[in-house]
Amino acid sequence: MSTMSQMPLTSVACCQITLAVGDPDGNRAAAQQAVERAAAAGARVVVLPELVNSGYVFRDREEAAGLAEPLDGPTVAGWIASARRHGLILVGGLCERDENGLVRNSAVLVDASGVRAVYRKTHLWDMERTVFTPGDELPPVVDTEVGRIGLLVCYDLEFPEWVRTVGLRGADLLCVPTNWPLSPRPTGERPAEVVRVQANASVNRMFVAACDRAGPERGVAWVGGSVITDADGFLLAGPLPDYDEGLVIAECRLGDARNKRISEHNDVHADRRPELYRSILEPAQSADRFLMERKHHA
Repeated sequence: MSTMSQMPLTSVACCQITLAVGDPDGNRAAAQQAVERAAAAGARVVVLPELVNSGYVFRDREEAAGLAEPLDGPTVAGWIASARRHGLILVGGLCERDENGLVRNSAVLVDASGVRAVYRKTHLWDMERTVFTPGDELPPVVDTEVGRIGLLVCYDLEFPEWVRTVGLRGADLLCVPTNWPLSPRPTGERPAEVVRVQANASVNRMFVAACDRAGPERGVAWVGGSVITDADGFLLAGPLPDYDEGLVIAECRLGDARNKRISEHNDVHADRRPELYRSILEPAQSADRFLMERKHHA
């Protein structure tokens, strides 16, 4: 039997739940019930959606600020209590008020020892720019009992160079709280968001667990596209039938992500040619300067 086949399996779950903007108590209760179901199903890693405590469709910055919590607030405290009770690693999205009073769209990883990592969303989607302060630090990769776990939030997945930073630092599993607004797609097609998850998993050879949400909110509907992929980018679980509420759970041999070979002669990380990629840096900077000047003069 090969070494790969002897590596242990880890049960990973995404809790696709309905959230409501401005109802932190109800949102926390819904998340708690979902975590209990995931634990009962044997999950060791549980992922919750983006902005669990607050909901998403804010009227303005002031409403978001009124719902934001510090890391030692009731939402994260409840996650830590669940992690201790069930022996879980839990990742969830938080409307956070940071130590400087700034409102952040954050992902938090906790285990029985407490908060292990916090990531502030770097790439803000649409009206999020009017509400949140973007992060400016690399996403964390955390050593845990089950393997190395990286964190991103939603729109971050659309920047392959950002996802690559997680892969290059050795993540076995990337956990991504999301709120994907529903957009039209051709009949029979998978959501583009799911396709991007699979592509990012494949080109980095790492597992990805992306947890979306359900339930309409102030006229906005959601994809409901929670999925878990293997290191080849194939779906292990999800999306759920009718993209509704429920539990997406899969057994993952996370050690497989440490083998970056895709053929006898190819390795998705070792085959990179960064000395050539640098040649595009200056043109990219010139384009960025052009866009900034155009915006300034608009």
